[in-house]
Amino acid sequence: MPLPPHPPRPTRRSLLRALGGTAALGALAGCGVPAAYVSAADRAVPDRSATDNRLSWANWPLYIDTDDDDTTKRPTLEAFEKKTGISVDYVEEINDNDEFFGKISPALMNHQSTDRDLIVMSDWMCARFVRLGWVQQMDRAHQPNVTEYLDPLLRSPAFDPGREHTVPWQSGITGIAYDRRRLGREIRHVSELWGSDLKGRVTLLSGLDEAFALLMQGNGVDIGKWTADDFHTVCDQVEKYVRSGQIRRFTGNDYTKDLVSGDVLACQAYSGDVIQLRADNPDIRFVVPEEGAELWSDSLMIPDRASHKANAERLIDHYYDPEVAAELAAWVNYVCPVPAARDVLASAKDEETAALAENTLIFPDDEMRRRLVIARDITSTERVEFSKRWNAIVGL
Repeated sequence: MPLPPHPPRPTRRSLLRALGGTAALGALAGCGVPAAYVSAADRAVPDRSATDNRLSWANWPLYIDTDDDDTTKRPTLEAFEKKTGISVDYVEEINDNDEFFGKISPALMNHQSTDRDLIVMSDWMCARFVRLGWVQQMDRAHQPNVTEYLDPLLRSPAFDPGREHTVPWQSGITGIAYDRRRLGREIRHVSELWGSDLKGRVTLLSGLDEAFALLMQGNGVDIGKWTADDFHTVCDQVEKYVRSGQIRRFTGNDYTKDLVSGDVLACQAYSGDVIQLRADNPDIRFVVPEEGAELWSDSLMIPDRASHKANAERLIDHYYDPEVAAELAAWVNYVCPVPAARDVLASAKDEETAALAENTLIFPDDEMRRRLVIARDITSTERVEFSKRWNAIVGL
């Protein structure tokens, strides 16, 4: 069967955008203001899961498998409903991390229900929720598949040691995409973006959280332990390349159009996007630089005062069954957080489906895995200063 359509990554906008006072809330959390932080004792309400077989789930658009003939049907989700008798109200309402944060933060800040039992956010935003005490600790007794099959690389990010409050939905890599035929050479290092043959034909991602880690890695920095000095060094370098005309512009997801048209020959890119671009143009390559690349996740969380917590935990665990994870991975084409799904895909009778098991942008091999790192997140006290400087460079 043909490869399924890849969900486009929604553009992630500036963290200083005035949406629901998100920057202000981040600052409040950093100062320990009690109005923002919710203590562990105030996060839960009586769980209705045993008597109310339903839950509500907020996710991003085009981020789950659909039936080839009827896009309103979601096979893996319907399988869960049939198996458990739990009805899932699945809503594709998250288009931007900050925007959704602003949408539900008033309820969470005021110790009220969001009317959602499960949400999916990028890990840098998950870090904010965890710091604010706005999500509940999960009960692994309800999640044996998560316990057994979660990728070791993703098990203990700095913002959530042991993944007690978050579980990856899908992961990806921020690396470098380039057009090998038009450029006429390979790219193996971040520093090669600054070659004279790429002047005016390089783009970087505009979002601070998306861009900074790879650039630091190009300087040999361990992004799990980066410092403010490392950040400002990157900013100094980017400013220089903006002034010299090396960098054409800063982009959201629209970098893909520039790369396809040939206006840009190399760019910061997401691994999942390049899988689909290569289906039309095999000359487009994706590289994890020798210095390394950032491994990121969009993760599932159960917000405070969710009234169907156990049902949500069961749904999360459903997606960590390797058979289910394989079905989802074949559709979304991101880095699968369940390595055991690789063997399931490899045994598929359909040749194109089986070939996905060998795609290192879905199942990174050992050599690539050694170069993948989860970045330390930007703390709330750092964010105002860093965003101000980065946004001035980018022009946000």
